[in-house]
Amino acid sequence: MTLDQTLILSILAASIGLFLWGRWRHDMVALAALLACVFTGLIPGQDAFAGFGHGAVITVACVLVLSRGLQSTGAIDVLAQKLLPKNAGLAIGAAMLTALGAFLSAFMNNVWALALLMPVAIQLARKQEVPPGVVLMPLAFGTILGGMTTLIGTPPNLIVSGFRADLSGEPFRMFDYSPVGALVALTGVVFITVIGWRLVPRREPAGVESFETGHYLTEVRVTEKNKVVGKPLREAEALLDNDEAQIVGLVRNDLRVQAPNPARVLRAGDILVLEAEPEALSAVLSSLGLALEEDVETESDDETEQASAPTSDDEESEKESGDDSGSALQEWAALPGSTLLGRSASDIRLRTRFGINLLAVSRQGKRSVKRLRSIRVRAGDVLLLQGSSDAISAFGREFGCIPLAERSIGVPDKGKAALGVSIMGLAILAAAIGWVPAAVAFAAGVLGFMVSGVLPMRSMYEAIDWPVIVLLAAMIPVAGVMASTGAADLLAQILLENVAGGNAIVAVVLLMVITMTLSDFMNNAATAAVMCQIAISSAAVLSVNPDTLLMAVAIGASCSFLTPIGHQNNTLILGPGGFRFGDYWRLGLPMEIIVVLVGTPLLLWVWPL
Repeated sequence: MTLDQTLILSILAASIGLFLWGRWRHDMVALAALLACVFTGLIPGQDAFAGFGHGAVITVACVLVLSRGLQSTGAIDVLAQKLLPKNAGLAIGAAMLTALGAFLSAFMNNVWALALLMPVAIQLARKQEVPPGVVLMPLAFGTILGGMTTLIGTPPNLIVSGFRADLSGEPFRMFDYSPVGALVALTGVVFITVIGWRLVPRREPAGVESFETGHYLTEVRVTEKNKVVGKPLREAEALLDNDEAQIVGLVRNDLRVQAPNPARVLRAGDILVLEAEPEALSAVLSSLGLALEEDVETESDDETEQASAPTSDDEESEKESGDDSGSALQEWAALPGSTLLGRSASDIRLRTRFGINLLAVSRQGKRSVKRLRSIRVRAGDVLLLQGSSDAISAFGREFGCIPLAERSIGVPDKGKAALGVSIMGLAILAAAIGWVPAAVAFAAGVLGFMVSGVLPMRSMYEAIDWPVIVLLAAMIPVAGVMASTGAADLLAQILLENVAGGNAIVAVVLLMVITMTLSDFMNNAATAAVMCQIAISSAAVLSVNPDTLLMAVAIGASCSFLTPIGHQNNTLILGPGGFRFGDYWRLGLPMEIIVVLVGTPLLLWVWPL
């Protein structure tokens, strides 16, 4: 083994370890690996960021923008409304949802496909009186399966296509993945809808009702001799940091304000609405030196109306949440890639900026109403928010969260919806027939969206999942070093001689299983970048068609079903479904076995060795 091979394999091993550790974000790990290759002389400094111009990276960014544009026009909502039966039973309704999710994921980002259909799935579960997870997990797995059927369905397919272009000068085209991918996806969807949904653990999520917020709201009166009189509200809240309580409302002169501004100065006679655990109430009253006024109950419903009115005084003129409209309780889930991740309500000044209260958080089926101002949000968390519907919606748009209540369906502008679908269709057609490279076709589609106003200009760059872009752009040069140093050839030879025994069919199965397993615990795009080089080297050693082995990597990287961290869609349903880390394998393991059993013979038939 040469020095360069030792260096790249060490960097790769360290990167995989950091991916599995999960403490650092995937893009940070990938960037660290890239810089390590530069500092060790494996990648010339001038070529370090060449990955940002790679066709796969450009295509992923463009597809994200196009997906957001289709979602914003309402066209996908209307399609879902027309295709899904309104009075279907659980089995038929879940089957239709899963099939629709798989279809949408073939042509748009599968995270957005899942996000659009999640409220419908939750509504179906409520009508059928079953836990939402029974519908959500099949839907999430369906959207993952749909992604493997086309070039743009999932980033690993684009990565694989890029390596094929480097190898032979000709990338995989739009529907080259379909003969195998579509049949594997169809088999998976049929299994899920007939048998698989029965394997999903039935866990009750932390819905609005189960948070029981009414049992924790208490009114206390500020007296003239109280130590918080004349002080800003934020100082009173600071006194509650150790008592696991928060101030969620204020009543002054018979006018109620939801989520009062932290700068508001307290006066004698004010009534504060506190949220606290019953056993902590005495400590809360003692900390503030307040007198108990009365207990108040809130209705645990999706939208709880409370009396509210405009409020102002000599010192303040700001407008606060609840001034003009009733207060609502709504559940919102944090998307993977949300700008809210790793931040708390205090960090984003939730109350000051939006006039919203965070009443509770659900994470992996566990509910919490404690230390909400400081708890850091993770992907898949369900947030119980209180405030005006408009304010909560503005918060969701800005921070990348989605509502779990069913939305009203409508098309604000039918012309833009039709135009958006037409532009997307033309981009797909241009890529499919090979008229222009996929990156050029979809970049032209993005330009069409910009010129026609299908998607507002301010939303263009917000639609791009930048951590994914950085991850891809950093890992592509790192994977290239594996080829240039011969490290990929070395790994391929070890696998083929010691595990596959020189058998090409065993090598196909081995590559698919290894890729699938790695994708269950680390980012699937990074996995594809690493495994593609090993697949190419393995094909050279065996003197077989490299397309077969590259397609095995594509299928394996697209099928992450065992854990909530393997795919963004698995993470997204974690909170809303009330799932725990170990719940996924019950349906995920049979799914991965089916993919291998069905995918292997199809690969050998469609892409013969």
